[in-house]
Amino acid sequence: MTDQPPSGAYPPPPSSPGSAGGPEPQSGKHEAPSAPPPPPGGSYPPPPPPSGGYAPPPPGPAIRTLPKQDYTPWLSRVLAFVIDILPYVIVHSIGTGILMTTQQTSCVTDITPYAVNQVCATQNSAVGVLAQALASAVGLFYLIWNYGYRQGTTGSSLGKSVMNFKVLSEVTGQPIGFGKSILRVFAHLVDAIICFVGFLFPLWDAKRQTLADKIMSTVCLPIGGR
Repeated sequence: MTDQPPSGAYPPPPSSPGSAGGPEPQSGKHEAPSAPPPPPGGSYPPPPPPSGGYAPPPPGPAIRTLPKQDYTPWLSRVLAFVIDILPYVIVHSIGTGILMTTQQTSCVTDITPYAVNQVCATQNSAVGVLAQALASAVGLFYLIWNYGYRQGTTGSSLGKSVMNFKVLSEVTGQPIGFGKSILRVFAHLVDAIICFVGFLFPLWDAKRQTLADKIMSTVCLPIGGR
């Protein structure tokens, strides 16, 4: 009779990986911890309110309302305009003078049995036309430089420098710059449209402003007076 091992003497079968109660296999790699879940609804807390809890109020105009006598008088503004326009008038007059003196006149005599007629025609010379065109270009350049660049960057044109006052923005208290200074020149057309009455406003206005000044929010103040 063949010998058989006693009952229960067989060794237990090896457990398969991952079976219940068995040890988990080691992969040899360390897994990084997962990121924390986002807050419910995917929303994040709102940013903190600004310091103080309120926005500061907008700044007021740099130039407050002054007594009327602190603004530039009307007569000073008129004299400044005369000084400003004088170089333009001189240059333009020179060009026109050359044009007139170099004109060429030619006459044609018409003889008939009843009368002798002479017809004359005057023509501008090439030199005269060139001189007037050059004078107009120089005059326009002067006006743009004087009222645009010089007044826009310093506050004073040539005439205003002589009369010792300047044009400033009520909002910033500074010269208004090239572009706005040119626009102010065109705004004076409003003063002229109403029979030039707008240029007389400084005689009674509290800030001695023309209509152009009111449109551009500018005032004229003596240099060193503010």
